[in-house]
Amino acid sequence: MKVRKAVVPVAGLGTRFLPATKAIPKEMLTVVDRPIIQYIVEEIVASGIKEVVLVTASGKSAIENHFDYSFELEIFLSQKGKLDLLREVRHISDLIEVVSVRQKEPLGLGHAVKVTEPVVCNEPFVVVLGDDMVDAKVPCVFQMLKVFEEFQQSVVAVQKVPLDETHRYGIIEGEEVAEGVYKVQRLIEKPAPGTSTSDLAIIGRYVLRPEIYGCLNRTLPGVGGEIQLTDALDCLRKEQGLYAYEFKGNRYDAGDKMGYLQATVNYALTHPDLGRRFKEYLKKLVANLDE
Repeated sequence: MKVRKAVVPVAGLGTRFLPATKAIPKEMLTVVDRPIIQYIVEEIVASGIKEVVLVTASGKSAIENHFDYSFELEIFLSQKGKLDLLREVRHISDLIEVVSVRQKEPLGLGHAVKVTEPVVCNEPFVVVLGDDMVDAKVPCVFQMLKVFEEFQQSVVAVQKVPLDETHRYGIIEGEEVAEGVYKVQRLIEKPAPGTSTSDLAIIGRYVLRPEIYGCLNRTLPGVGGEIQLTDALDCLRKEQGLYAYEFKGNRYDAGDKMGYLQATVNYALTHPDLGRRFKEYLKKLVANLDE
């Protein structure tokens, strides 16, 4: 089964970044010179997927507009001879075919995936969270697609976290069946201390078979009336099997202030125009702090 579509949930309110996100979607916050959502979409496109389903909500039109054609802006840049910027703007509008689906109520990640069923239909798809950035030589989504092709079952991305932080994540337990690939035997959402010895935490990348929709339709709302994707994944695990992949790359939770700052610094250091100067600035800054 070939994966042709990616689902990107971007309906969240971004409360951790208030007041900055009062009028601007958190996914449109800039890391160096591009909004977070553009990094996400570029990873998807680099993995061979062109159709992106945005799960949006009220106040999120800026995201759709970012990937749309801007006639006035392109004419202005062309007339001013700013051809480098013109090429960049055209690159953005040519990246993907955008389909938008409204999540009318904030009922959890599982619900956000569930509302895409009429668009995705009966085919496998990728889910990438709109504020979870992964910097990798080989795109994280592409790495996961290779695992999906080999095992033909749904795959979740995982990374090792300190044991004293496992209570913040969904955790998987399983048997390693290939390098970095685990056959999932148990899923625990934010385990209490001492209830799991695993340090493999689920992060915002999933390759899912269409049967996930059946599981989501049978998943009952939990705390706060939300439908948890983890519960549906556990259903899928029992009925078909589920794999976890320890991806290669550096992950940044750009929906968190510290993660956002870390992403900004690390992407700035590798920026082709700014990297060298920014590195020199950081050296001077550190030297001053040590005095």
